[in-house]
Amino acid sequence: MRSLNAKKALVVRGGWEGHFPVETTDVLIPFLEERGYRVEVSESTRVYADPRAMAETDLVLQCITMSSIEDDAMRGLDAAVRAGLGFAGWHGGVVDSFRNSAEYLHLVGGQFVAHPQKPVERRAGVSSDNLVHHSIDITERGSTHPITEGIESFALTTEQYWVLTDEYNEVLATTTHPSKPGDPWGRTVTCPAIWTRTWGEGRVFVATPGHDPSVLADDNVRTIVERGLLWASR
Repeated sequence: MRSLNAKKALVVRGGWEGHFPVETTDVLIPFLEERGYRVEVSESTRVYADPRAMAETDLVLQCITMSSIEDDAMRGLDAAVRAGLGFAGWHGGVVDSFRNSAEYLHLVGGQFVAHPQKPVERRAGVSSDNLVHHSIDITERGSTHPITEGIESFALTTEQYWVLTDEYNEVLATTTHPSKPGDPWGRTVTCPAIWTRTWGEGRVFVATPGHDPSVLADDNVRTIVERGLLWASR
């Protein structure tokens, strides 16, 4: 049974270490604690299959890139969000998770498919080829939404996510991929970069920026993520 006097946030992290699941979530844990949340950390999605734990939780902050999720854990997460649990995260920790589960994709509303690289002549055959200068453009809806209100469009140099999404998302910001020589796409492509989604009684928040702690240190990204966590919470 949920406490009437304290809020609880559950940080679920793991998967590919290249997205710094411990380091990035550690950046946000003090923020949640300052806002009155009792924070617990799980290194496994098995907690999703525990209905009592889910009923006692107000917010899940997930940072798990790739990996997989078992059917009972996915059913538990879906049921908990439908019942009012908030679900939030950034970058590959939410939109490149659990490729084995169509149900997870349906809940989150977006799937990472690529981070296009620098122009061919500027590539060095290393991971930094994926770090490109690009704009996060606040939408008309984003200009009035509590998560992004007062924030102007801004630029980042980091991985720029190309995601497949659907029209059920409420898109607060977009990013546009150019068409460069050597790319198979022949025109620019605009993708959602920040969105929300309701799922039953629950709220879902996604920000695609967040590749590493330095991106979360950007004032705009940090503000959006902090607001998004509070917005999504039960």
